[in-house]
Amino acid sequence: QVQLVESGGGSVQSGGSLRLSCAASENTYSTYSMGWFRQAPGKGREGVAGIDSGGISRYANSVKGRFTISRDNAKNTLYLQMNSLKPEDTAMYYCAAVRVSLGWWLLLRPNEYNYWGQGTQVTVSS
Repeated sequence: QVQLVESGGGSVQSGGSLRLSCAASENTYSTYSMGWFRQAPGKGREGVAGIDSGGISRYANSVKGRFTISRDNAKNTLYLQMNSLKPEDTAMYYCAAVRVSLGWWLLLRPNEYNYWGQGTQVTVSS
């Protein structure tokens, strides 16, 4: 069973940047599809970005052009580079994994993932 640990969250002003990291315990990490999700208070969990084992990625429309998902299979680590942050990006961000290669149309669906990290808080002030 893979364990996921997120880091890199914090408080920034609007227009700032953060890079989130997600370290996976599983040494077959390269076979997993991975995703970043977020949940703001009173809202449901939203898919932000996902990447499959082959490197195909998908982004929510709200973050396209501002966020970049990447993975370093040698380090068993997933990243989310977040630029031009906005107050509406404020949320708890979660890393998720599933040990299959999801089709790109499924990468942002939380129900497709069965391993989750505990989350890291991102707060963007105006």
